[in-house]
Amino acid sequence: MSQHQDVFSRRRVRWANRWHARRAARARPATGFVSQPEPRTIGSYARGKQLVAGNFLFAGHHIADAEASIWQIDAPSSGFAEELQGFTWLDDLASLGDHEARKRAQAWLSGWIDMYGKGTGPGWTPDLTGRRLIRWINHALFLMSGQEGDDSFNFFRSLGQQTIFLSKRWQASAPGLPRFEALTGLIYAGLSLTGMEEHVTPAMQALARECDEQIDGEGGIPTRNPEELLEVFTLLNWAASALSEGGRMAAAEHLAAIERIAPTLRALRHADGGLARFHGGGRGLEGRLDHALATSGVRATANLGLSMGYARLSAGRTSIIMDAAAPPAGLASANAHASTLAIEVTSGRRPLLVNCGSGAQFGEEWRKAGRATPSHSTLGLAGLSSARLGPVTQSGGQERSLIIDAPKDVRIQQITEDGLAGYVAGHDGYLRSHGLTHIRRIELTVDGRDIRGEDTVAAIGEAEQAAFSRALDRVKLQGVPFKIHFHLHPDVDAELDLGGTAVSLALKSGEIWVFRFEGVGELTLENSVYLEKNRLKPRATKQMVLSGAAMDYATRIRWSLAKAQDTPSAIRDLEREDPAGLP
Repeated sequence: MSQHQDVFSRRRVRWANRWHARRAARARPATGFVSQPEPRTIGSYARGKQLVAGNFLFAGHHIADAEASIWQIDAPSSGFAEELQGFTWLDDLASLGDHEARKRAQAWLSGWIDMYGKGTGPGWTPDLTGRRLIRWINHALFLMSGQEGDDSFNFFRSLGQQTIFLSKRWQASAPGLPRFEALTGLIYAGLSLTGMEEHVTPAMQALARECDEQIDGEGGIPTRNPEELLEVFTLLNWAASALSEGGRMAAAEHLAAIERIAPTLRALRHADGGLARFHGGGRGLEGRLDHALATSGVRATANLGLSMGYARLSAGRTSIIMDAAAPPAGLASANAHASTLAIEVTSGRRPLLVNCGSGAQFGEEWRKAGRATPSHSTLGLAGLSSARLGPVTQSGGQERSLIIDAPKDVRIQQITEDGLAGYVAGHDGYLRSHGLTHIRRIELTVDGRDIRGEDTVAAIGEAEQAAFSRALDRVKLQGVPFKIHFHLHPDVDAELDLGGTAVSLALKSGEIWVFRFEGVGELTLENSVYLEKNRLKPRATKQMVLSGAAMDYATRIRWSLAKAQDTPSAIRDLEREDPAGLP
């Protein structure tokens, strides 16, 4: 599609949304709930406190104004406006749940109806409307407690109007999470509101088609974003539960998708209950993953082999998750990272090795930095990422940069030996630029106390060796530099030891881990950041960096990460982390 056609298509979609929104605003309202809605969404208590204090942190922008209505804020970006219009912040106010939180929620709800209820403003898109309907219905008791008759009438009128709009425009939402949100919102509203029952069956049928088209046979989605997969899974659970409570059965395709996703999410779950943080995803709200898995009723264990392109090892109290597939392609790569063969390691309740995460919450520069290979616990060559970002383009009013020139050949083989399990994997992301393949071997002992790793860059065939020789010539035979990054969680206390040949890592649980290496290289302890949602700013942390230069057709560095001998296998870890969302 040409740029001119893309602009015309976006204008046509916006015009259709506005036309149907204004038409829906003249429709007959719903008069009440068919049955009492049960709140299902889970928010952040800490973010609720921030909102009540006047700290508005959305889409990488922080605005502080304790007196302002949320609709009086001049949104600094379209992403900021969309987060306001989607009402996910209502989950946070409901999680706080005190008088002040309720007062703000009610005032901001009335403010939205007054300003945008007639079908105007940026919130009248199908995905935002679905997201908003789910929150309004979930938190209806919280919102309506103590309200007058006029407020109740306006609330139900707006719910009915948004439902009618969504019934006409859900097809315009983007495939994937936005469309799942739109259809789940439509099912919710159709089941909950009087006079809206006619919308349920068409939405059920459409959701069944989306499950078939968007959830692959292994329970994965095209973006390979674990947190997004959890969001889709949660929506499907909500829709299935709401249908069951309304005396209906979800479609077979819908239920089969839940069955496929559950074991994949179990494989992406670290020992502490959080998700692996890859391709723009975070750990997920505390308890959200376990709650979703329990609600689904699916008892299947984690997948064997790869799950959505990730390899998992676990033993004792230790879990390792590695990105063992090529990055997402095409439109699905808009938030993807150059993280091939990156790992994360968790011991008990404590993350140890991490990836920096998505910086989208802190602005475009942080988002771009978070997507680069050096922000992941893997090898980066000569300052390059294993996959490169394409030019920034406009889509739907937002800037995006897709992954281009990514690894095409990513191979993995499982290792099973006496006393340990592991994987050896490789990718060709540096083949064209330097003729080199990155090969990573990871092993975990059966007691979970010892991780052994090996990173190799190798020019394997004659053509690759010729390309490597040319790369050596470009650096005057000084060797092609590489760095292997091991980013640490902010709660890990790291100290160089043994004359710079080892690093001691102390966890808040009392565990001590020791990192060592063998081969030609230099070990340093450097600054890093942990990019975490619900925080006002990035968290400072450290990273271990193994630096070297590839001089030969094969250069190898071995490393190990092992519990200190005097660290017991079982530790009572009762210390709580600081509440998420506070600096």
